Amino acid sequence: MANQIYIRESYIFGGPLIVGAGLAGLSAALACAPHKALVLSPVALGQAASSAWAQGGMAAALSAEDSPAAHALDTVNAGAGLVDAEAARALTQAGPDTVRRLNALGAPFDKTPDGGFVLNREAAHSLARVARVGGDLAGKKILEAVVATAQKADHIEIWEDAHALGLIKSDARTVIGALIRRGDNLIEIYAPAIILATGGAGGLFAVTTNPSALRGEGMAMAALAGAEIADPEFVQFHPTALNVGRDPAPLATEALRGEGAILIDAKGERFAFDDHPDGELAPRDIVARAVHKANLHRGGAFLDATQAIGAHFDKEFPTVFAACMAEGIDPRVEPMPVAPAAHYHMGGIRTDIDGRTTLSGLYAVGECAATGVHGANRLASNSLLEAAAFGERTGRTACAALPEGFTPDIGQAVRPAIPTELSAKDLQTLREAMSHNAGMVRSEAGLRALLALLDRLDALYPGALALVAARLIATCALQRRESRGSHYRSDFPQTATTGKRTYTDWNAVKKEVA
Repeated sequence: MANQIYIRESYIFGGPLIVGAGLAGLSAALACAPHKALVLSPVALGQAASSAWAQGGMAAALSAEDSPAAHALDTVNAGAGLVDAEAARALTQAGPDTVRRLNALGAPFDKTPDGGFVLNREAAHSLARVARVGGDLAGKKILEAVVATAQKADHIEIWEDAHALGLIKSDARTVIGALIRRGDNLIEIYAPAIILATGGAGGLFAVTTNPSALRGEGMAMAALAGAEIADPEFVQFHPTALNVGRDPAPLATEALRGEGAILIDAKGERFAFDDHPDGELAPRDIVARAVHKANLHRGGAFLDATQAIGAHFDKEFPTVFAACMAEGIDPRVEPMPVAPAAHYHMGGIRTDIDGRTTLSGLYAVGECAATGVHGANRLASNSLLEAAAFGERTGRTACAALPEGFTPDIGQAVRPAIPTELSAKDLQTLREAMSHNAGMVRSEAGLRALLALLDRLDALYPGALALVAARLIATCALQRRESRGSHYRSDFPQTATTGKRTYTDWNAVKKEVA
């Protein structure tokens, strides 16, 4: 990219600029009404967003026997001592109304004969509270409804094929715009509020259930601009991606285990109860490590739904069924080979529950943000809820703070360097090293080897956003000398008595020497 010649333009927009068009970004945009909002999407709207690939559903206290307080307690318990209690309360209290609002927008949640929501139980939930859509089509159908609403909204302007490269500042602590690439143009967009909703970092790993283009760029851009980063070492690995050699790896939703599917090894023996009394419904980090061990030491790990779901599989879980059949696996009559895959980044840009970062004018929401609501291990199906509920909250907060007039001093603006991009070969080297050394099992030796690789790649690709994101994860994983939630250190397998969140910035991280 650095050697290509671009035409540079500038554009001043009076409302929030929203970078990212998944569920979080579009929820923020819809909440901006009547203020104008400009949404940037790197691809066609609704495509290549992690929220569209989510299968399980949206967690919310929708039954008579449930409550937001019970949902919050499960969220805190799953988060291994690092969940921000205020964030958990805010999220779970918003849950029921968020589901109903999306249902009113056209998201076709599954309903019972009496008109209630069909609810599944998933891992680490104390009861059934995950609202389903079409069995395993939750993310796709919810996002379709939100996209259709956004496209019809007069106050929302959408730019597709718009790739954010960095943030523009007026001074050390104030963000006033973003540098983007759109076709052959470099465009400086100035706005009084910038909302990053860029998704996670799964594409940094060799095996992921996320769109592989998502590599933590939003977190990296914010870090380079001087924003604080929180908990970057905490990457959740989903226990049951289909182990069929595809990139990204197809997901076998948590709801399968909620419906009674079991994990077995090559001999057909169950193993999940060896590590936790809740077996297949234990917190994700525990189940993922159990699956990892079975693949290493027990001839393989398999998810068996032949008895629990059987002949109904194609109708109950059409997405998983199609992925299996494409690989010659019929889940109605045979177990599915599974392996853990990078699935969700609990860490990211430090924010409060209203999306405010530590820089003026900059907000973040969704997977690129870190409110503390997920702690060290996200509770199943809280991600879609966070995107929608906190997305709406962040949009409203950003608009409430808009100035009467916005007249940036473009001449004095502090512009970011244009980042370089890794070659396909070196990107694959990075992804394999991240999976091997910063994946399910970590150690000082492995993390230092990873940091040494990052040093070598930095010399070839200065400022590459993927390398910035990878260094944030690796450095903080090295500094956390304990095992907690999704972060497991083989050389420090014990959990410290008191949990402490990580807060850092780019200046602190780049001082570390591999």
